[in-house]
Amino acid sequence: MLYFEELIKADDFSKAVNDLGKDFMKKYGLEKVHQVGLVVPDVEKSAEKLEGQGFGPFFIATGSPVFWKEKDETRSVSGKMGLAYHEGIELELLEPVKGSDFYTRSLDPDGRIVVQHLGFLVKGVDDWADKATKAGLPVWVRGQLKAWPSITDFAYLEPLEDSGLIMEFINWRIMGFSFSPPPKLLKTVGHLEKWTGKRSITL
Repeated sequence: MLYFEELIKADDFSKAVNDLGKDFMKKYGLEKVHQVGLVVPDVEKSAEKLEGQGFGPFFIATGSPVFWKEKDETRSVSGKMGLAYHEGIELELLEPVKGSDFYTRSLDPDGRIVVQHLGFLVKGVDDWADKATKAGLPVWVRGQLKAWPSITDFAYLEPLEDSGLIMEFINWRIMGFSFSPPPKLLKTVGHLEKWTGKRSITL
């Protein structure tokens, strides 16, 4: 397992993250890593701990995907995630969801923050997923989130053989136009959540 505490020791965090995905990016012609997916036992407690170390604040949300198809089986899942940026990289905190063990598999028995996946912003998630599948890296999970007015499509691939890391294709859209969640917006909403004492918004 790769732990977040080890990753942030790097002199250049962004470079260290992109180095993790350099072979994958070179193979598929991708420019940079957008997101680091971090599996934790409890999103709110982990966010509080990281915020105490100078990260965030995290925007935290609870909800269920519109759909979650895992290895050709449609499942009903629900869970919680937290989002923040650090040195241009989106940090996504994820705790085990109800209805699947996809994140549970990456939990550390001692509660340390595990780097589970790297996410890449793309246009046409299914096109990229098909491309990876044809190259021998099939889709593990295909899903979609909706939080008006945004729609997020995502596809997690099977883990890489050499590192065990999972690669994810992501597409955020508003009214059909692709976009990237603005760091200032996530930070502002995170501050509001902390100020109101309600750390998680239900989507």
